[in-house]
Amino acid sequence: MVFEKDLQTSRLQTYRLLCGCRVTIGGFDRTSLTYSCCELLFKKTISFGLSFWMVCVWTYRNRPMRTSRWCSLAFLLGVVSLGVGVIEGRPGKEEGFGPPPYRPVMRFRHKDGLPGSLQIKGFLGHNKGFQSPCEHKYCGLGRHCVVNHESGKGECNCLDRCKPHYKPVCGSDGKLYQNHCELHRASCLGAQRITIMHSEECFYKDDNCRLSDYRRLKTKILNLHDQRYMETGNRGGHKENMATRKKLVDLLFKRFDADGSGRVDSSELSQVIKQEGLSKDVSECTLFDLLKYNDINDDEHLTKDEFYTAFEVFQLTLPDDQKLRITTVTVGQSAILTCAITGEQRPPIIWKRNNQVLNLLDLEDINIPTQDFGDDGSLYITKVTTTHTGNYTCHADGYEQLSQTHTLQVNVPPVIRVYPESQAREPGVTASLRCHAEGIPNPQLAWLKNGMDIATKLSKQLTLQANGSEVHISNVHFEDTGAYTCIAKNDAGVDEDISSLFVEDSARKTLANILWREEGLGIANMFYVFYEDGIKVIQPVACEIQRHIKPSEKLLGLQAEVCPKSMGEVKQKCVWSSAVNVKDKFIYVTQPTLARVLVVDITSQKVVQTVSTDPYPVKLHYDKSHDQVWVLSWGDMERNFPTLQVINQASGSVSHHTVHTQPVGRRFDRVEDFFIPAASLIINHIRFGIVLHRNEPALHKIDLETTSSGKNISLLKYNCIPKSLAYTHLGGYYFINCRPDSTGATQPQLIVDSVTDSVNGHNGDVTGTPYVSPDGHYLVTVDDRNGLMRIQQITVRGEIGEPFDIHTNLHLSDVAFQPSFTEVHQYNVFGSSGSQTDSLYVELSTGNVKMIKSLKEATKTSDWPWSSRNRVMTGSGLFGQYLMTPSRESIFILDGRLNKLNCEITDVVKGNVVTWVGES
Repeated sequence: MVFEKDLQTSRLQTYRLLCGCRVTIGGFDRTSLTYSCCELLFKKTISFGLSFWMVCVWTYRNRPMRTSRWCSLAFLLGVVSLGVGVIEGRPGKEEGFGPPPYRPVMRFRHKDGLPGSLQIKGFLGHNKGFQSPCEHKYCGLGRHCVVNHESGKGECNCLDRCKPHYKPVCGSDGKLYQNHCELHRASCLGAQRITIMHSEECFYKDDNCRLSDYRRLKTKILNLHDQRYMETGNRGGHKENMATRKKLVDLLFKRFDADGSGRVDSSELSQVIKQEGLSKDVSECTLFDLLKYNDINDDEHLTKDEFYTAFEVFQLTLPDDQKLRITTVTVGQSAILTCAITGEQRPPIIWKRNNQVLNLLDLEDINIPTQDFGDDGSLYITKVTTTHTGNYTCHADGYEQLSQTHTLQVNVPPVIRVYPESQAREPGVTASLRCHAEGIPNPQLAWLKNGMDIATKLSKQLTLQANGSEVHISNVHFEDTGAYTCIAKNDAGVDEDISSLFVEDSARKTLANILWREEGLGIANMFYVFYEDGIKVIQPVACEIQRHIKPSEKLLGLQAEVCPKSMGEVKQKCVWSSAVNVKDKFIYVTQPTLARVLVVDITSQKVVQTVSTDPYPVKLHYDKSHDQVWVLSWGDMERNFPTLQVINQASGSVSHHTVHTQPVGRRFDRVEDFFIPAASLIINHIRFGIVLHRNEPALHKIDLETTSSGKNISLLKYNCIPKSLAYTHLGGYYFINCRPDSTGATQPQLIVDSVTDSVNGHNGDVTGTPYVSPDGHYLVTVDDRNGLMRIQQITVRGEIGEPFDIHTNLHLSDVAFQPSFTEVHQYNVFGSSGSQTDSLYVELSTGNVKMIKSLKEATKTSDWPWSSRNRVMTGSGLFGQYLMTPSRESIFILDGRLNKLNCEITDVVKGNVVTWVGES
């Protein structure tokens, strides 16, 4: 073989091809081609000063169940006369990903046109040169990217061929494939889904030696020689110590290799069988099966390296500074986690998240291409979200004692809101402008006035409060008029919003003043209370009743009444059970005894529509990301015929109706409850909800987009029948409160990972009803049995902290979270008592506690059959200062800023359905 004369020896690196031959300047190293015949075809192409050679190697094999012939293509790149180009590998450490060790083995990556280690980063040393359209295109298993010469774009096509590698795998179509790559390639070519089946029947249709029996045979051989030939102090050490295992296998190979040739053949195996009495046992496996399973190059001999592979001797290393690695990526991007464990003949890499093996899971957003594709065992996460936050561990298969931990932190750019957007004030009064920002990590806040930094203008009159989240102006002057810009910034990005202040005389009724007054005193910033005598709309600042919709009032444009009088009823009364605010446009509220939902128009403050439901609708939830209202109905008061229904386009001004969850036919006829995580500023799309079935130890996922049932997560192992649950997006964890068992004993909460749909285990010894703060950073558990409120912090890396306990005997019925008025990025929690007259206030950041007393007795549980919360606690939005909680015959408005009672409004009987409209 002769290369072109202008290509000098120093510019060509020697590569070992997949067929086992070695390319050199002078030709082949033919000593490794016992059964191979290599035919080389060279096609030279000049492109950007680079020369390419195509090498095609044909190999014939006569082994059963092996590839009969294959051709592997390799491209040898050299620079002819323009200098050596810059080679690009994986992103470096500064980009959050560690480069794998360089290996002089030509390998193809199924998702790129060229191996990652051979992609061209620039031309003549420049970094902004030609880039392949396939460079960042990931096509999935069984496919690779090919450049369309007409469009110049990268397209995903089925693989032409797979790397020859015998690691058989069974497909769901009943066929046996040579390796994972062949299975996924067949799936692509046939346009059908073929999954991996973990069944031995497919493997051994015509073979009596099962893989499990073969492993036991090898263990038996090692143990036998360990007892006979190893020193007393080292016996048994091969099970844990790799150096001892290697020493034992070296002795084993030396005994098997009778002629000292460095290779063991079938005749030598036969001698060992006779000498050691290792004839075929009940498993039908013999030493000859070493040739079947571990003769990698099919030369009818076993080398020492093949012996090492057979008996799992691997010299693996992991630098101490690589045992823990923190990777930070911005939400929406892709992440690559590369395992730093290295070694000759390294076994396949196994990835785990929360002790759950990821390699065999069929996950939409996590891929671990097998080594059959020429990959290096890296873990790929596409479109990273905060649910992916947490720890991922990798280890070589069979060597879990040497593992690397990757901690993934997902950063989120800030999202900001200001209040009010505009306001008008008279000279001499006080004005306040507030800013709320969420992001990961917590954003830093700054204010501008008319484009100038406000920090230079601070004075006794103009101050920053609550760690810079609020601009406070006392005794405002005309010159305080302006546009106040709040800027939030973190490592992932920046966001800003403007709050405008107009200072003017009371006699001057400008448009801004009128708009502000209408916003503050008109339809917004109100509590809606649903009670026996209809609906009351209450303005909390002055405790004014703005509107009273009576039971006899007619629906807008209709003859139907809000609460029709029942047969035999002396006084016309309303019965309510649940209400939700839909984008500050409508309020949906259930009337369980009338089998319907009323729709209240917030602008007109009138009931405008009824929506028929199944009998006894008792619970509503508004899913903002899909604009749906979910309805749980009992069927009757004994809950014998429960159903789930959905009202679509809930915020639209159209005629609404309910649809049953798919498939139609009361699929959830045993539904006990349902749970849909709440959206937030930085989490605006929710994909799945959870349905709880009566007396069933499982969580049933439901796809909110299709309203169809999905995967079931079994809790049977933990004997847990779920009662209630909460969710944090930081790591994607559900916290499950289990019902007491048959003996009445309670058990700790379970933690379920929504990424893998698996149970992580118990949440320590925490028991009770879980609640999660709107930002996902705090888990608050109410444990009435032990008289505790337990607070746990959740970090941006998904770490769940130890609980901080607050002792209380209030028997809390409900809790509400409110942003702190003194600290930025913090929340306080208010709890209502179902049996006493006090309310609880807790600062989550400090654990400080205060009681708000004399709120009268709550509605009796016997008089409130619709839920366990006989006394609700309702907040007033992101910037809200007020909260509302009812008693049996009145309602109380609490001032959350001052942590005290603001007022009581009497003659409100059973006003236990409350919702808020507005942002203040």
